[in-house]
Amino acid sequence: MDDSKVFGGKVKKPGKRGRKPAKIDLKAKLERSRQSARECRARKKLRYQYLEELVSSRERAICALREELEMYKQWCMAMDQGKIPSEIKALLTGEEQNKVHLSSTKQTRAVKAEANGNRC
Repeated sequence: MDDSKVFGGKVKKPGKRGRKPAKIDLKAKLERSRQSARECRARKKLRYQYLEELVSSRERAICALREELEMYKQWCMAMDQGKIPSEIKALLTGEEQNKVHLSSTKQTRAVKAEANGNRC
């Protein structure tokens, strides 16, 4: 027992310290590495696909906004010339109809609220 040391009742032999290398089948390790690489490529492909869809949807939104801006520019130029575009007239008449509809709805609600208040 010359080479061994006693610590806390345990006998320790001198030698290499640390973790001993596990005996892993090299083919299995290589296959796991390949599988991990396949999964990584698949995730990367999905990520790029998602980003491409995101970019294309934003580009479509930008195009729609540009068209809307161009329409407003044309309306402004027409109004500067003293003409009122038919679309604006339609919007104004639609707003007037909505105001009439909203006021009648509020009146109906007020009548219903009074009727409910009288029941109690």
